[in-house]
Amino acid sequence: MTAQILDGKKTAARVREHIASEVLKLENKGKRPPCLAVVIVGDNPASKVYVGQKEKACASVGFRSILHRLPQETPQEELLRLLQSMNEDSQIDGILVQLPLPEQMDSAEVIRGIAPEKDVDGFAPENMGNLVMGLPCTEPCTPKGILYLLKEYGINPEGKQAVVLGRSNIVGKPVAHLLLAQNATVTLCHSRTQDIAHHTREADIVVAALGKPRFLTAEMIKEGAVIVDVGINRLEEGLVGDVDFENLLPKASWITPVPGGVGPMTIAMLLLNTLEACKRR
Repeated sequence: MTAQILDGKKTAARVREHIASEVLKLENKGKRPPCLAVVIVGDNPASKVYVGQKEKACASVGFRSILHRLPQETPQEELLRLLQSMNEDSQIDGILVQLPLPEQMDSAEVIRGIAPEKDVDGFAPENMGNLVMGLPCTEPCTPKGILYLLKEYGINPEGKQAVVLGRSNIVGKPVAHLLLAQNATVTLCHSRTQDIAHHTREADIVVAALGKPRFLTAEMIKEGAVIVDVGINRLEEGLVGDVDFENLLPKASWITPVPGGVGPMTIAMLLLNTLEACKRR
């Protein structure tokens, strides 16, 4: 058996095609296209790459995008004032602050400065709280992309044993709640979990999001497991994920590649969240 590929690149392209057609429908009705405002503080090289990708993605579907580049030494109060002005701007549908932020800034406080209805990253406390309670909300982009990808390939989490490796607010915790909402039985493992392999060997679905290159090995999964790799680790030989992809291929039933798996889905879901925010407005 060789695992089939959960192709995030192809799936994201289909999502973008759908979004572009929805934008055309809005414009044909005399309405403006969706608008995403992005703020980047400082000169983090990876952040610059991610912001550039988001700008290109907006252009590809007909969105308007606004980019605010702020110096590394920008005071937090200045950033919060900028966010408030964008909260009040009726021409802006979504606001995204690129993380990480400089040391003088409190990321949690900055995120709270974004109006929940414009929080297209899905990180605002109101959105996260509604997610936990199973109420309507803007779902965080990467977890939403993972569930979208599973659905696209006909993988239903209902009744399955799912293990999530990593408990971050960005991926681990929210994807666990989204899997719970799909009636999976979820185990959340982290750095203090004893004998992680004991849990992963029982799992029908494993989501690896802990930032350790090739952490999940073939000996740690059961035959036919579905593997979702969220990791992006830059090594000398290039990008690798949190799973040992080549050695898992003969044992897993489905697996995401790195790159080309979850990454493209994250940006596609950002666009989808912005479109949905625009429609609500």
